[in-house]
Amino acid sequence: IRQFAAYYKRPIAVFQIGQLSEPGQLFGEHALKGGDTYYQEFLFPKAISTPNCVVHLEEINRPEHPKALNELYSVLSEDRSIWSDQLGLIKVADGVVFFASMNEGEEFTGTDSLDVALRDRFYIVPVDYPSADVEKKILVNKTGIDELQADMILKIIGNLRSDPNIDETISVRHSLMIAELMAAGGSLRESLIYSLSISRDLIESLLLAVHVETKDTIIKSSEYRLFL
Repeated sequence: IRQFAAYYKRPIAVFQIGQLSEPGQLFGEHALKGGDTYYQEFLFPKAISTPNCVVHLEEINRPEHPKALNELYSVLSEDRSIWSDQLGLIKVADGVVFFASMNEGEEFTGTDSLDVALRDRFYIVPVDYPSADVEKKILVNKTGIDELQADMILKIIGNLRSDPNIDETISVRHSLMIAELMAAGGSLRESLIYSLSISRDLIESLLLAVHVETKDTIIKSSEYRLFL
């Protein structure tokens, strides 16, 4: 989403929905200063009033209370406007684009089912693994490893992803973690072990895969350094 905004040279505002606990909190809240109460406007109404702004609703299915999202229904309706007693009529500016991201599934703790009426206001774009070529560029550009190292990581990760006996999701975040450790000087074997939280049986399978691909079976001795 940030890359979308950067590519089209648009301003972007990111909102962590997991911090919302009550209705109206996106727009502002009453605060106390010098013994006086005043209404403090937040970034959201300013963002949606900015032409061509990209609004990212991050982890939209993680609010502390589901009613904290009530204002979004009006903002995302056909007239794209909402009335606030404190701020008046707020209209969504021309060119404003809303993105909502979420991890969905019972394995993600702290998430709720997204209301059908809210879900219907978005186009649904499932985000799958990128192609091997694209993921390779991501690893090389973001971590500085060479293409040969990236190829080896992706070959092993690809085997894990395609194994029907492995339930754990091996995400791009995991492949980046492996690449970052290798860029810092770790071996492929060590980087895989430290980056993937998987069961003992899967670790044994992983080590076998590393052995077949790289013959890297010797664990280098670790050096303990005392920091004062």
